[in-house]
Amino acid sequence: MKALKHLNKYFHKYRYRLIIGIIITIIAKIFALFTPRLVGDSITIVSDRFDGRISQEVFESEIITNVLLIIGAAVITGLFTFLMRQTIINVSRYIEYDLKNEIYQHYQVLSLNFYKSNRTGDLMNRISEDVGKVRMYCGPAIMYTMNTITLFTTAIIYMVSTAPKLTLYTLLPLPILSFAIYKLSRLINKRSTIVQESLSTLSTYTQETFSGVSVIKSYGIEPRTNNEFEDLSSNNRQKQIDLTKVQAFFFPLMILLIGVSNLIVIYFGGVQYMNGEIENIGTIAEFIIYVNMLTWPVATIGWVTDLVQQAEASQARINEFLKTEPEIQNLNANSTPVKGDIEFKNVSFVYPDTNIQAIKNMSFSLKTGETLAILGKTGSGKSTVLDLIGRLYDINDGSVLIDDIPISKLNLHDLRSSIGYVPQDAFLFSDTIENNIKFGKEDATNAEVIEAAKNARVHENIIGFNKSYDTILGERGITLSGGQKQRVSIARAIIKKPEILLFDDCLSAVDTETEEKILNNLEKLTKHKTTIIVSHRVSSAKNADKIIVLDVGSIIQQGNHSELVSVEGYYKDLYTKQLSEKEIH
Repeated sequence: MKALKHLNKYFHKYRYRLIIGIIITIIAKIFALFTPRLVGDSITIVSDRFDGRISQEVFESEIITNVLLIIGAAVITGLFTFLMRQTIINVSRYIEYDLKNEIYQHYQVLSLNFYKSNRTGDLMNRISEDVGKVRMYCGPAIMYTMNTITLFTTAIIYMVSTAPKLTLYTLLPLPILSFAIYKLSRLINKRSTIVQESLSTLSTYTQETFSGVSVIKSYGIEPRTNNEFEDLSSNNRQKQIDLTKVQAFFFPLMILLIGVSNLIVIYFGGVQYMNGEIENIGTIAEFIIYVNMLTWPVATIGWVTDLVQQAEASQARINEFLKTEPEIQNLNANSTPVKGDIEFKNVSFVYPDTNIQAIKNMSFSLKTGETLAILGKTGSGKSTVLDLIGRLYDINDGSVLIDDIPISKLNLHDLRSSIGYVPQDAFLFSDTIENNIKFGKEDATNAEVIEAAKNARVHENIIGFNKSYDTILGERGITLSGGQKQRVSIARAIIKKPEILLFDDCLSAVDTETEEKILNNLEKLTKHKTTIIVSHRVSSAKNADKIIVLDVGSIIQQGNHSELVSVEGYYKDLYTKQLSEKEIH
């Protein structure tokens, strides 16, 4: 139960609702226990009438009174049972809501390296399936526990006061029922887990198939994927059948043990009645009702125990992530506005997950309004420079300064709010094109959205769609081409009008003519902005104020376009090669 202590703060938060729910539970069970006694009294009255011990008038009066009382008790019990569920189960929903928000908010502050070390499916499972199992502990487990305790306490008091010996006989099968249900619940839980894992595998395969459907079709491997899916489906079907076979024992077992308990009551109750140990025949009927009332709460003891075990395991998994501290900490809670000066001083950085040194003793400076272009081979550290400016990682050696202040001393929210970032792999959400552009500025007007799209040279493409800016994009923006996705991402960055713009090879999927037009637009927009462009094309870099060329994390060339094409080296070779390719085309 140690892991579940994390939930105590939520129980304290909703303590008044829980207390009211517990009080309502007690009232509901007390009224529920009126019915067996009233039924028993009614049967005794009928017996007395047949034996002539009471008159017809008294018989009718008492029967009508008892019937009305039974109906009244049933109505009140039903009402309070409804209120019980509305309070305790609702509390579990509130706790589920709060816990999901706590997990999601914690996910938001965790560092990028955390997401590289953990699978998305596992993260999703902890915020959905695990929280769902914890909710079952916070609601149904508590409700049925209180239900069982209240019902048992009050019922046994009634039963012992009426017929102590018969009470002992009546309760004998109940521990057997509870133990059997517990063992059955454990087996059901085990097989349910297997089914969930199988479903997860099937869902993952299906999701990947749908996402890569274009590749599947282009390679003509539909028959192979169909066979693989059929195998996974057959495997899942068998596991579902195995689970159903075990579940099929649940209610028959309950009915069997209820039947045995009823036979015990009838037999021993009948013997005691004939021996004069029980005065009223109605007591036997009363005890039969008690048995049926107590059977389900006793059965839930095993079920609730299993719920608590599942919740304990799930909360332990949740706590594991909640206790994970973000590697990137906001060390300054005060506001620190950013102007845009950037300086790297002897910066070195090693990726913590791979131990690969991406940056080695790098130094450069950039003033507000200047543009820096970064070129180099794949894996030379270009994108890492942008990650360090956004403080997605903390450096190992040297210092990164923004406006002459160490980047770690800036307010993290202010820093990232001042940056417009266009990643190499343009990520778009399953939403409208307009909302994807507005992601950079939620309160942007339609005019601002259109202006940003025009500057990114994607407006003409968008209005060509049937629903224009209201077009819903597929998962990860699959509706758009690679170049269109990149340009929508550019529009999303520039609509924000940030102090620093970072473009990570974001024009690789557009033709050189469109690239030239976009760069011309960006040149006008970024006159007073600090801009860094990562690219493999000289055409994207030639108009930059400064250019650096990287190789294995180190700067091997720097200068402007005129300076670099006049000396032998990587830049001149790349320029010559791309110039000749352009002439050929």
